[in-house]
Amino acid sequence: MRVPLSWLGEYVSLPEGVTPEEVHADLVRVGFEEESIRRFEVSGPVVVGEVLSREPEEHSNGKTVNWCRVRVAAPGEQAADGGEDVRGIVCGAHNFEAGDKVVVCLPGAVLPGDFAIAARKTYGHVSDGMIASARELSLGEDHDGIIVLSRLGLDPDAGADAKALLGLDDSAVEINVTPDRGYAFSIRGVAREYGHSTGAAFGDPVSAASPKPASGFSVSIEDDAPIRGRVGATGFVARVVRGIDQTRPTPPWMAARLQLAGIRSLSLEVDISNYVMLELGQPLHAYDLAKLQGGITVRRARAGETLMTLDGQERALHPEDLLITDESGPIGLAGVMGGESTKADESTVDVLVEAATFDPVSVARTARRHKLPSEASKRFERGVDPLVARAAAQRMVDLLVELAGGTADELGAEIVPEREPSVVRLRASSVNGLLGTDYSDEEIRGAIEMIGCTISLGTAGDPDLLFVTPPSWRSDLTRAADLIEEVARIVGYDRIPSELPVAPPGRGLTRDQRLRRRAANVVTAAGFDEVQSYPFVSRAQLDAFGAGASAPAAGDGADSIPAIRLANPLDGEAPFLRRSLLPGLVTAAQRNVSRGLTDLALVEFGAVFQPNSPVERSAAESTPQPQLGTETVPPLAERPSDEALAQLDASIPGQPRRAAGLLLGDAVAKQPGEAERATDWADALDAARTIAGAVSAELVVSQGSHRAFHPGRTAELAIRVGAVDADGDEGGLEVVGVAGELLPELVAAYHLPGRVAAFELDLERIIELAPRVPETSPLSGFPAATQDLTLVVADEVPAGDVLAVVEAGAGELLEHARVVDDYRGAGIEDGQKALTFALRFRAGDRTLKAEEASAAKLAGVAAAELAFGAKLRE
Repeated sequence: MRVPLSWLGEYVSLPEGVTPEEVHADLVRVGFEEESIRRFEVSGPVVVGEVLSREPEEHSNGKTVNWCRVRVAAPGEQAADGGEDVRGIVCGAHNFEAGDKVVVCLPGAVLPGDFAIAARKTYGHVSDGMIASARELSLGEDHDGIIVLSRLGLDPDAGADAKALLGLDDSAVEINVTPDRGYAFSIRGVAREYGHSTGAAFGDPVSAASPKPASGFSVSIEDDAPIRGRVGATGFVARVVRGIDQTRPTPPWMAARLQLAGIRSLSLEVDISNYVMLELGQPLHAYDLAKLQGGITVRRARAGETLMTLDGQERALHPEDLLITDESGPIGLAGVMGGESTKADESTVDVLVEAATFDPVSVARTARRHKLPSEASKRFERGVDPLVARAAAQRMVDLLVELAGGTADELGAEIVPEREPSVVRLRASSVNGLLGTDYSDEEIRGAIEMIGCTISLGTAGDPDLLFVTPPSWRSDLTRAADLIEEVARIVGYDRIPSELPVAPPGRGLTRDQRLRRRAANVVTAAGFDEVQSYPFVSRAQLDAFGAGASAPAAGDGADSIPAIRLANPLDGEAPFLRRSLLPGLVTAAQRNVSRGLTDLALVEFGAVFQPNSPVERSAAESTPQPQLGTETVPPLAERPSDEALAQLDASIPGQPRRAAGLLLGDAVAKQPGEAERATDWADALDAARTIAGAVSAELVVSQGSHRAFHPGRTAELAIRVGAVDADGDEGGLEVVGVAGELLPELVAAYHLPGRVAAFELDLERIIELAPRVPETSPLSGFPAATQDLTLVVADEVPAGDVLAVVEAGAGELLEHARVVDDYRGAGIEDGQKALTFALRFRAGDRTLKAEEASAAKLAGVAAAELAFGAKLRE
């Protein structure tokens, strides 16, 4: 809300010489956030000029200009710029004559757009200044002619300050009004709040108004489809003004105030309606009385009805839309915008002024449904004082009579809403109890009464109980907490003590939070850059990447990945919630590569969204999430019941946390003495192991498949939840992730260079399965025995499976084992491979003999032979 100071000063006493900064500070004190200060971009000498002569001159370019002699100061005195009192000025406008008073910008003046005025030669003369139009001074859009002050009813002396005369020396403060304080979208409301802050005397323009009765015009309200039981219109005031002169210009003082308030000056009738709306907070509308057919009926839209609104758009109406209608049909969207068929224009002589009271919910729904926000709807949906309509209608009638030459008619109508004020119960002692303050009872009651409430004391046996009736303009005061907030605001937030709360013992980060932070710290310390991407994906991305670690291989239901579709997506091309973090990482990589960053290591920690899955894993797959149907969506105008809230909570999809990474470009840059090395699947696998190790978990790696990964370079990552027996039974493994290289065609589709390695882990499940207390082995003081083992197995047997069986078969003496070579070639039969393992044996209570280590190794060989037909290679 922008508040011109001259306008504010009409209803509350402002100190002499008060600055916008001081007004801002005073309004901040009562809870308004300051935004900016608005001033006219006009500086320097701008004065009243008297045209002494006007001589038209036609030039060779076909343009006729006027060579004028203009008095810009009292005779014999210096002008405001220190020059002569009579100037020669060239002017291209023709709407003035000798003897008229005009606005002259003297050399040294600067107009909006940083347009500096100087004496310059043009059309054969030296033009010593400029005669200004309304547009050149930012007072309106009229640029066809200059401002003639005498036609505005002004007759100032030559040389007088035109900026003060036209309101160009005024300024406005802009404040942020929260949605619950709609009364402050008016000069009346802000003036009252300024009085609360400073104690300045406030004069309510509504209380001082004397509305005249009117009758005879037919108005009816027929709302047969109220929204949630709320009637769309509760009051309607109509007034008729006849004989207005549409050719009269808007007075400069009004145009200046509207401009500072952020509203363009359009025409006198429109400007007056906007002026009263800003002044009192009541939106108004004027109809051309001659275009109305019969009386006015306020009703809901009917099937198939349309309306051409004032913005020239033909709008299909919804049955919930509240309309203003006459015998011809709809003529306006109630509280939002009027219709084209009955608008007042240049030919309008008689107008019907409307000031109505509309339901906030109905207006808000209509404005959003038609994507038609307006100054009127902004006020109605926040709540308009239901008792201000009569005063606002009378105020507009008075201005039309005064400024437009109209005549007030007794024809009109009044439907005054029956207001039943709610009473709020408040215990005075609860104010200090909630705020932690020491306000006295007098301060509490004084603050409540200051904002316009009336107080009735409780019974004699309970004097602490107050019955508070809020004023008509404060529909937001419905609970005791609302009143307590007002007390804090009025008495002063500075009276609320600042005390740091003492954290209760035994609290802090949960185990899951600590481990997630540790995983993020470790992987970023390893060189990854953490990113955050949007959770919205397209159908193509959903099909390409599936559900991350649990996605089926390409072709296994690839076109039917279930996902949550948003009803109102930000981007129509990406209406689904992600089931994998990989699409966001690939998009981030694509954006970085397009900006020249080709060596990337990105990681993201975030949630994915699983439809029809329980929030708690303990509920298992057999208990699907209930889906909230449209018939159970709670009403927007009231608080949902506990049962509805519980159903809403139950319908929230599972959102497990994942960790995913992407690498491309060089892992090691080329440098003296070292060759460059490109990233590959091994780097992705190492990063996945790093994250798992950070939470004390160990990944079991095996050959895998995934719709988004290269079929020969994909590792399936699992957590061991049970021991692997000598037969190689892996029933104790649970898959928790995938790592490898992305499909080449997928990489090409995103225009990424070379190979792209990636991984994704179900971090939430890994943390759940990780041991609560990390397992550690005591340090042994006895030496280890190392031996190598080479087994020949079929090509298709995964090396990891062989390693697991050898470890199980070798028994407790085997301390560590790893694969060191995978050989296929001379000396090995086709279809087979030689796997070499490095084994380390150690006993905790003695020095191990070579025979014992060899026996344990051969036990592992026997297990591998039994499980896979492995043969020992000598």
